[in-house]
Amino acid sequence: MRLLVVITALAMPLVAWLSNTGAFGPDQGTISDRYPTLLVAAGYAFSIWSLIFLLDLLYAFWQAGGERKRDGTLSRIAPWAAAGFFLTTIWMPLFSQELFVPCLLVIFGALACLAYCAAQLTRDPAPLQRQHLFAWLPLSLHAGWLTLAAFLNLAQVMVAYEVMPVDAQLPWALGLYAVAAVVLLALNHRMRGNIVYAAAALWALVAVYVRQSGHDLPGSGASSWVALAIAVLLCVQTAMLRVRNPGGWVPTAGRVALRR
Repeated sequence: MRLLVVITALAMPLVAWLSNTGAFGPDQGTISDRYPTLLVAAGYAFSIWSLIFLLDLLYAFWQAGGERKRDGTLSRIAPWAAAGFFLTTIWMPLFSQELFVPCLLVIFGALACLAYCAAQLTRDPAPLQRQHLFAWLPLSLHAGWLTLAAFLNLAQVMVAYEVMPVDAQLPWALGLYAVAAVVLLALNHRMRGNIVYAAAALWALVAVYVRQSGHDLPGSGASSWVALAIAVLLCVQTAMLRVRNPGGWVPTAGRVALRR
């Protein structure tokens, strides 16, 4: 299973490169522009994938060697990490082919897998959990970005299939924002104010604010401020959780060890 984590981590940047060359069809930016929504982020935000792929690769090779092969927590999350990486990989060609319903199932599946990994690493009571930093950081970043990306994808599916009014998106977009905020805050609470997870989500929310501030869709102005409000709420929640859980992401047993 550890080898599968390495293979799937290698597959993500490879398939991303092929996708950007048009190997599977139009690239993601082209497809996204065909279905403008009130939840879409500014293009620069997607550069975070380069950092995610790099950190995921480092984690994959790190967890596959040395004494880490016998680490119970890393063994427990390995199938979920591999599944999350695999789902992230296949999402790219599916999106290029505009297979939006499978895309939606895949991206929410990837989110579930990687959020589980990040939560396990955050809450693990093992006495040496600080050595899990190389797993916690990339998986938290990946999960944080996917939390918002999944709902951006959902909005595009609704526009592509005209499930909801395309020319009057604000009412249903506000509903998506509300659900996304609940999921985001619930996961962040479960992870005790995971700074990396929150930072990735904030990156996405600010990018949505930037894009919607200059968007010409009806309701884009209101959408931009809603995204910013969620970002502020996430910052406040994270700060409060960090105060209640001093010592960072390290669980209780680790904090006791650190105080010694």
